[in-house]
Amino acid sequence: MSVRLALVTILAVLFGVTSVAPAAMHAATPATRPNVVFILTDDLSWNLVRYMPNVRRMQRDGMTFTNYFVTDSLCCPSRASIFTGEYPHNHGVLTNNAPFGGFAAFRRGAESSTFATRIQAAGYQTALMGKYLNGYEPVNPAPAGWSDWQVPGGAYRGFNYNMRSNDRIAHFGRAPRVYFTDLLRRRGKDFIADAARSASPFLLEIATFAPHRPSTPAPRDRHDFPGLEAPRGPAFDAEPHNPPRWLRGRGPLTPANVQALDNEFRKRAQSVQAVDDLVGQVRRLLRQRGLSKNTYVVFSSDNGYHLGDRRLLAGKMTAYDSDVRVPLIVVGPGVASGSHTRELASNIDLAPTFMRLTGRSPSRSVDGQSLVPLLHGSVPAAWRDAVLVEHHHPESEIGDPDQQAAPSGNPPSYEALRTEGALYVEYVTGEREFYDLDSDPQELDNRYESLDRQTRRMLHQRLTALENCRGKGCRAAAAP
Repeated sequence: MSVRLALVTILAVLFGVTSVAPAAMHAATPATRPNVVFILTDDLSWNLVRYMPNVRRMQRDGMTFTNYFVTDSLCCPSRASIFTGEYPHNHGVLTNNAPFGGFAAFRRGAESSTFATRIQAAGYQTALMGKYLNGYEPVNPAPAGWSDWQVPGGAYRGFNYNMRSNDRIAHFGRAPRVYFTDLLRRRGKDFIADAARSASPFLLEIATFAPHRPSTPAPRDRHDFPGLEAPRGPAFDAEPHNPPRWLRGRGPLTPANVQALDNEFRKRAQSVQAVDDLVGQVRRLLRQRGLSKNTYVVFSSDNGYHLGDRRLLAGKMTAYDSDVRVPLIVVGPGVASGSHTRELASNIDLAPTFMRLTGRSPSRSVDGQSLVPLLHGSVPAAWRDAVLVEHHHPESEIGDPDQQAAPSGNPPSYEALRTEGALYVEYVTGEREFYDLDSDPQELDNRYESLDRQTRRMLHQRLTALENCRGKGCRAAAAP
């Protein structure tokens, strides 16, 4: 069957044809347990991938998820969802700062049950190298589940950071060699080389701070892309129609605003060059050590980022695609080269995916569903047709690296329902948004007021069911 015919068959299943897609592949057996390398970036939006040749090679070699969304366009809630497979309303990490967010909230309970704890218990070597959660400092020991822990406090600037390396804490200064993304690359490769010698299956997460502000590039890349400008898409400097109050009344971007956006985008593109080097060198080492045919490499981001869209200055936290729709690219055994899937996926799916790949069953608390069937070319019956996004407005942003002023957009708390064809948002203020993505893919024309009463009630009921779901109930609430 051709790739195109297979895709048509899959879509037919989703939209009501009675034939059933092939059954999902069985979980890995101990004799064939694959390795997993998960490379997680910070604030990397889709518009940066074009400047990353090694990531683009991953797309040619594997599968791209074109409708992959995060549960919240904010660091800690999103990362906690990745670790646990749960929505923020279940794992309890709602913001970046204590008492309702960050490391302080995560360690109160969710930290003890992550994909790492379950996979390590299955005999895997597990390593986390790089960013953890806001508020973590190296004086804290490694949490359960990790065989190798190489995690700093704040290393956003790329230099002058402290890092815990298992039982040791060390300071790294300004030498070019200790630029943080490069340090992660070297230590990640060392871990892979050691695992190859021991013949132990492994899971490695490498979590960069790049391209998060201040988007410090590696010294060798600081002059790349001279004159590069921020993308000028249809939403750039556009005034939305009938927006919520927090988005109203914004004048056109000034020349100074545009120059600042261009400068930031150029630094972001420069800072991901070291990330792209990391991707390329890790994959090269896997090939050299004979591991590539039994290793899944997963590339993604914790959230997206807007730059000038809807007249907003640089930032995130909104329910719009610029902020919540991010890259997910996977290469590995059984993943067809150059393949794409439009099926809706979420970062709550990563934990159960990693568990299934390594032969573990997800815990009952997991809200997401394994992506393994999609990776291997089939779509389970009744695959989800909606994802939930939920954002809790920070009570305090003091000390928060994601602190965001009103010109960048700092919406009130909201819940949102994203389907393939629509975005529906309910704000705590009582305001609502609805965007028909078929006619308005830029999400600029809020048509909620034109909806009939029955459609409004249906959307509210569907969103309410997801807001209050847990475990298996979330999978049922997301299904058609």
